[in-house]
Amino acid sequence: MSSLCREVITLQLGHYSNFAGTHWWNLQDASLSYDPESPPGEIQSDVVFREGQTLGGHVTYTPRLIAMDLKGSLRTLRQEGSLYDAGKDTSAVTWDGSITMHEESPPAKNSFLEDLDKLDKGEILAEADFPSSSQPQCSAGSLSVDTVNSHLARVHKSYRLECSVKVWSDFLRIHLHPRTISVIHQYNHDGEAHRLEAFGQGESLLQGSVLEELEDRLHFFVEECDYLQGFQVLCDLADGFAGLGSKVTELLHDSYGGRGILTWGLLPVSHPDSVMKDLYRLLNCTLGMVHMASHSSLFCPLTLRGGLGRRPSSPTTFTHLSYDPSLWYHSSSVLALALDTLTAPYRLRNNSVPMWQLADDLTVSGRKVVAAYGAVPFPMMHGSSLPDALSTYADVLPWRPLSGCVEAGDGRCYGQWATLKGFEGQKLISLRACSCAALISAFLHSGGYLPPDRCPGSPLPAFDIRRVAPSFLSQGPEVSDYQEALEQLRLLARCYRDDSRGVMRSSSEEEDDD
Repeated sequence: MSSLCREVITLQLGHYSNFAGTHWWNLQDASLSYDPESPPGEIQSDVVFREGQTLGGHVTYTPRLIAMDLKGSLRTLRQEGSLYDAGKDTSAVTWDGSITMHEESPPAKNSFLEDLDKLDKGEILAEADFPSSSQPQCSAGSLSVDTVNSHLARVHKSYRLECSVKVWSDFLRIHLHPRTISVIHQYNHDGEAHRLEAFGQGESLLQGSVLEELEDRLHFFVEECDYLQGFQVLCDLADGFAGLGSKVTELLHDSYGGRGILTWGLLPVSHPDSVMKDLYRLLNCTLGMVHMASHSSLFCPLTLRGGLGRRPSSPTTFTHLSYDPSLWYHSSSVLALALDTLTAPYRLRNNSVPMWQLADDLTVSGRKVVAAYGAVPFPMMHGSSLPDALSTYADVLPWRPLSGCVEAGDGRCYGQWATLKGFEGQKLISLRACSCAALISAFLHSGGYLPPDRCPGSPLPAFDIRRVAPSFLSQGPEVSDYQEALEQLRLLARCYRDDSRGVMRSSSEEEDDD
């Protein structure tokens, strides 16, 4: 039992990763307790949050985060944030000539952001309350709560942001540190010109001022940590951010060796409007996975697509969840819920599992690419018991793929972690005296969760990138680099291969077969 705080620094690279990251940080903010009388929660928030102080002496609590995105992706959010705002510069203008001022109206804020502004001004706080069909919406009736700052009146209100969310800052609840947001001005978020589309474009970004700025931000957050355990990296895989993420993870690996680097590659459920864009997505995903896996302690793709290839099946569905997979606002929230549970082991207040141990248990014999599965929400009704819920799924796993892979029962499992979040312990009768962990463990190892069959596959013709997508190579990697990445991918795939008897083989045995 230890409450030692092992800090984690988060990096979010790309627009979709910032969508998922915003949902994730909103979840962390919602779990914070400002009541000094309440007992500490299971999750130690200091692992990912940092305490600071404004110029006015006010104490702040902001994410230990570096978020990178393109020009035009912030809308109403200022890059330096508003928490440490020192006010406008009122110094006299020394220019003697005529001055022409051009003003542009800022984008309109949605109701959620408007209510957050009211909170900052000391007015009534509007707290989101998404009503169910069985619970009528509360439009009035304030609820007084005590916080460490003041006595606030909360009014329950329902927000419907599906039509108003354009970028991730449209639903960002928390304040960010001035060193958090890094805007890449070389490429545009909107429009057809100057887009970050190819892996090579992202690779070539991490140099000069961009590299210096990233290193400066990393040093700032690292130097204030007492027991830094590592980094969690959220990176887009579908565009040029895959190349940037490859260089960023390489930088972390070279500069902070021995620290855990858990990388999550995110892909939205998208349907490219051209064959060339689909090929770019596939190439970015392939190269990004190979390079980021080699420089990370663990790499896990996260997507609700039915697969990572060009012809995926239908998006992942959940029995007790209704969402629109085409909306980034919806799909990223599902992945954020999964991330909240997947990252819980190394954020626990007591009995936490360090990043390196989590990675070692999952990446057996160099198998750094792992798959995630989840039940969102876990199918246990209120008032029922965990044994009853698991017995309902005696022969079928209750969770669905979150990595674009086949169902867990179709492949071989070399290592696994299972986390059940939100379950409140119940007093069980003697027939059900096992702990929650024992019940989950028994369930995972029953029903043949470790089958001997191989993952289904079929041979494909050779892919000549010079003929199919010649413009992709013009953006960065040479043909030799591309061929080397394919060889690394082939070697990585061989790590997951076993013979017909289900017995894992050594590398030397596989070399004899080739």
